[in-house]
Amino acid sequence: WVDTQREQLKRLGINGDWDNPYLTMDFQAEATIVAELLKFAESGQLYRGAKPVMWSPVEKTALAEAEVEYEDITSTQIDVAFEIVESPISELVGAHAVIWTTTPWTIPVNQALAYGARVRYALVEIDMSTAEQAGYTLGKKGPPRFLVAKDLAESFFERFRAEFSKAKHAEELASLLEFKIVSDFRGEKLEGTITRHPMHHLGGFFAEPRPLLPGTFVTTDSGTGLVHMAPDHGEDDFDLCKAHGINPKFVVDGGGTYKDDWLWLGGDDERRRSVINPNFNAPDGPICSDLREVGALLSASADYQHSYPHSWRSKKKVIFRCTPQWFVPMDKDMGGTTLRNCALKAIADTRFVPEKGRNRIGSMVEGRPDWVLSRQRAWGVPITLFVHRESGEYLVDPDVNARIIAAVREQGVDAWDEESARDLLGPNYKLEDYERITDILDVWFDSGCTHVFTLESGRWPGMQWPADLYLEGSDQHRGWFQSSLLESCGTRGRAPYNAVLTHGFTMDSKGMKMSKSLGNTVSPLKVMEEYGADIIRLWALSVDFTEDHRIGDEILKGVADSYRKLRNTFRYMLGALDGFVGDLSDTTEIPELELYVLSLLADLDAKLRKAVDDFDFNAYTRLLIDFCNEDLSAFFFDIRKDRLYCDGPDDPQRNAYRTVLDILFHALVRYAAPVLVFTAEEVWQSRYPEDGEQGGSVHLLEWPSIPQVRADNARWDALRELREKVTEAIEPLRREKLIRSGLEANVTLPASMVPDGFSDEDLAELFITASVTRGQGDAVTVTRTTDHKCGRCWRLLPDVPDDGALCGRCADVLGEGEAA
Repeated sequence: WVDTQREQLKRLGINGDWDNPYLTMDFQAEATIVAELLKFAESGQLYRGAKPVMWSPVEKTALAEAEVEYEDITSTQIDVAFEIVESPISELVGAHAVIWTTTPWTIPVNQALAYGARVRYALVEIDMSTAEQAGYTLGKKGPPRFLVAKDLAESFFERFRAEFSKAKHAEELASLLEFKIVSDFRGEKLEGTITRHPMHHLGGFFAEPRPLLPGTFVTTDSGTGLVHMAPDHGEDDFDLCKAHGINPKFVVDGGGTYKDDWLWLGGDDERRRSVINPNFNAPDGPICSDLREVGALLSASADYQHSYPHSWRSKKKVIFRCTPQWFVPMDKDMGGTTLRNCALKAIADTRFVPEKGRNRIGSMVEGRPDWVLSRQRAWGVPITLFVHRESGEYLVDPDVNARIIAAVREQGVDAWDEESARDLLGPNYKLEDYERITDILDVWFDSGCTHVFTLESGRWPGMQWPADLYLEGSDQHRGWFQSSLLESCGTRGRAPYNAVLTHGFTMDSKGMKMSKSLGNTVSPLKVMEEYGADIIRLWALSVDFTEDHRIGDEILKGVADSYRKLRNTFRYMLGALDGFVGDLSDTTEIPELELYVLSLLADLDAKLRKAVDDFDFNAYTRLLIDFCNEDLSAFFFDIRKDRLYCDGPDDPQRNAYRTVLDILFHALVRYAAPVLVFTAEEVWQSRYPEDGEQGGSVHLLEWPSIPQVRADNARWDALRELREKVTEAIEPLRREKLIRSGLEANVTLPASMVPDGFSDEDLAELFITASVTRGQGDAVTVTRTTDHKCGRCWRLLPDVPDDGALCGRCADVLGEGEAA
C-alpha cells in the first residue's frame, strides 16, 4: 500500500523524499511516541482516574473527542416522577419531583437529582376530577402534585396531557385536564430535599435515598429544571455527585449492557439489551414499561430530534461510561502555567488561515476536559508504565524509561510484553510489586507526536522544529491540530507549528456530500486519466479551499478550458522565442507598450508574492490566468503579432518585443510551476533541453527577478478602456458582414477621448484598425476603409496600390531578401 500511495502522489506532482518516507509503524517512530509519553510521566502530567468518557459499546473502547462524529437522531424523551420523602418545604413531602431525559437507560443507575439554586420552582397540582374519571392515580392521597421549574411548567403539562390521553377512555378527557401552581420558590430552598427512586421496591441500591443537589449547570432551556444524576454516565453528574460523596457503580459493561448482578435489567432478565439499542429505550421498551407499571412514567414519546455523538469508525452511538483511564490534566500546575493556559497562549501566538480557525480551536481547548490517553484495544502503541500495586503510583525512573525506549526502538511495540517486563524493570525493582499497564495510547497522541519524529530526529536533513505550517481539513481543529498542540505544549511549552491552514471538504457538483451509496463520488485517478494531473491541481487552486468546494464534470470542463488558454499562452511564447537570444537586463530602448506590460508584470509579481504569503492560492491562480488571458493574449500579443510576423528579423522594435516576451516567459513559467507542475516542466524542457546551456528542471529555479521599469499605467489603462469602446463600435459592422475584421475599419474618435501622447498611427496599431482619426462629437464612429489589402501583412493601407500588392514596409522587408 505504501508503494501504491507513493506512485499516486507522484502522479499528482507532489514532491517528497520518496526513497526515505515517514512510516507510522517504523520502530523509531514508535520509540519516539513512547519517549514523548514518558516525558509526560516524568513531569507528573499523567494520572489514573475513573471518569465518564465517551465509550463505544460496539468497539468496546474509550474514544477521544476527535474520534466522534455528531449526527442528527430521534430519541425517546421521558418525564419520570421521583417521590419526595423529606424536605424543609413541608408541602413538598408526598409530591413528586419530575426529571426529563432523552437517555431512559440511565434511570437504572440514577443516584441523585440536580436543581438550580437560582431557578424558580413551582409546585404544580393536577386537577384530580378528570384524572379520577379516567382511572388515573398518582400519589397517596389527594390530587397529584409535581415539582418542576416554574418557567417549564406549561411545557411539562403539555407532555403530561399527551401521555394522559393515551390511557383508556382518556382521550376525550385530556382536553379538560387542568393544572394550577400551588406555590413557587427559589431553588436554593430545596437544599435537604430527599426523593426515592421509582424502583425503590427492588431494595438494595434502589432503596437508597436520592438527594436533591445544587448544580450550576441546571438551566430552564428545556425539560423540567430538575436533572437526574447518573455519575457513571455524565461529566456533570460525576463531578456533582463526587463533590457530595456519591460514587459511580460501574454497572454497565464494555458492550453496553447491565452487569449480571444488577437488580434491574441485569442478570438473566430476557429483556436485557445494549443500552444503545433503540428498542431498549423505546416508549414500550423495558425501561419505560417498568416505570409505567409503578406509576412513575409521566410521559414518553419517541420524537425528540437532536444531535448525538457516534463513533467515526462504527458509525454507531457512543455513551458516556465511567471506567478507569489514563489522563493528562488540563489544569494542573506545570511550572507557573497549566496545559490549558499554555495551549491558549500558543493559539494566540499562531497564525491561522482562515482566521476563524483561531476561535474554533480556542473555544475547544478552553472548554475541553482532561485528555484521556488510554484505549482498550489489542493493537497500538502501549502505555509503557509500571504501577506499584500498593501505592497505586506509577514508576518514574529515567533508567527504566531509557530501557523501555531502547527496547521499542529495537523491537517495536512488541517489546512491551509480560516476558520482557522483568528485564525492563531492572534489578532495583521486583516485578511482583508492579502492574504492567496493558492499555494502549489514543491514536491522536500518536499523531500529535509526528512533529518530533519528522522534525527533530535528524533523519531528514534541513528539517527544523517548529514546522512552518500544518495543513489539514477543518475537522482537525479537534483532531491533529489540537493533539499536536497539547503534546507539544506539554513537553516543549509552545505549539509545534508557526501557522495552521485548514481547508474545507470537497462536495459534488450540486454541493452534496460525496457518498458511494449516492454514486456521486469523483475519483482523482479517473480525473487524471481523462484530463491529466495538472487539471486537478488547477482545480484545487482555483477554488476557495478554505470553504467547502464543489467538483464535477462541468466544473472540470471549465477548469480544462482555463488550462488550455494557459497552455496556448506558453505555446505562443515558445514559437515567438524560437532561436531568440537576448539581453534580459537592457530595457532602455524598449517601446512604451512593452514598458507598460513590464510594469504590469511587476504588479503581478507583487500580487503573487502577497498571495503566497497569505496562502491565498485561489487569488494566485486567478491573477495568473487573468494576466495571461487579458493582459497578454487579448491585448499585448494581439497587438504585437503584426510586428512579430511582418517586421524584419533584425527590426529593433521586433527585437524589443521578443526581449519582453523572453522576460515574460522566464517569469510566467516559474509562476506556473507550483500550479501546473507537469506543463511547466514540459514548457521549460521544450525551450531548454537538459543538455542545453540552461538545462535542468524548472522546479529547481528561483523566483524570477523582474525588471523595475516606469510606465504611465493610468494613461495606458485609459487607452485600454478606449480600445474596448472601439471594439464595441466595430462589432455591429462585423455582425452585419459590412467588414470582416477591424483591419477594414476606419475609426473616428472624439479628440477628448484620446489620452495624450498617442498619434493616429499609434492608435491604429494599438486598436488593430485600418486607420484612426480624431473628430468632433462624443461618439465613436466606424466606416469601411477604401484602402487595399497588403498581400503579406493583410493590413489595408493607403500605400497599397491594389489588393494583393505589398505595402511599403513589407516591400522593404522582402527587398532585404528575407521571407518572413
